[in-house]
Amino acid sequence: MLFKKKVAEVAGMKRFKVKLTEQLPELGQITILVDTATGVNYIQTWVGTSGGITPLLDSNGEVVTDPVEGNRL
Repeated sequence: MLFKKKVAEVAGMKRFKVKLTEQLPELGQITILVDTATGVNYIQTWVGTSGGITPLLDSNGEVVTDPVEGNRL
């Protein structure tokens, strides 16, 4: 797992949550992260010694978001 905890803390706030982690044999790992301040979902890939992160898109090319409780920013 990329993070030692399920939540990465940013400025004392639990800003990112791990929604899903999937191991892909011989390919690496895919993780879905949720920004708790904006609700935006990100897909993070980790293959060998490199990785990347980008917003997760739905079938219409729109950014996937989750509901946000209150104003977290």
